[in-house]
Amino acid sequence: MRRRWPRAGRGIAGVALAALALLSTTAVADLFIRPLERMTAPLHSPERAGAQAIVVLSAGRLRDAPEYGGRDIPDYTALARVRYAAHLQRRTALPILVSGGSAGTPAPDERPYSLADAMAVALREDFGVPVKWIEARSRDTGENAAFSAALLRADGIRRVLLVTDAMHMARSRAAFERAGIEVVDAPTMFFSGQARSIHAWVPSAEGLRRSWYAMYELIGIVWYRLRFGSA
Repeated sequence: MRRRWPRAGRGIAGVALAALALLSTTAVADLFIRPLERMTAPLHSPERAGAQAIVVLSAGRLRDAPEYGGRDIPDYTALARVRYAAHLQRRTALPILVSGGSAGTPAPDERPYSLADAMAVALREDFGVPVKWIEARSRDTGENAAFSAALLRADGIRRVLLVTDAMHMARSRAAFERAGIEVVDAPTMFFSGQARSIHAWVPSAEGLRRSWYAMYELIGIVWYRLRFGSA
């Protein structure tokens, strides 16, 4: 485009670079995060929520961690969810379900080591918290809900504390409610309101990650509404 229309090409390139720089700041990322985090709220009294179980959704993983004998482990996002689930379990004594599919290619005679398996190991070994159910087949939030709901209903569970990131909560709640499970929001990792200093306007990889995550969730909510008629 720059060869054919030099001025237009330079203008578009400049605008794109400026947009990338702005989206890489936590101050601009906050504009996308706030609408998502306003759809939920911190859970202050889990003991009085009337829930029968805690459900923790997976995030990412670190493959073949050498310090853990080559085992996959939860990444920092999943670990934050696991930590909050352990906190809730100690306060409520509710059983925990972890949900997340395969994290690698298993040997022919082995079951896949899933994201849920990695979270269950962290809960048991690192936090000393028991895990009752492992849902290890799901590939996305919709399947998290559908497969987890089947396990929960088999044990008469209808109402859960749902643990995930605050930005992910609206879409997750809608998926579980469509699957017939009553949800009490138990969000963690709130980012809005943290961009308070001049450093919030300095581009960073974390700023771009937050912008990407928030836009991903906003697009996901729109897609769910178009597909299912709800968030």
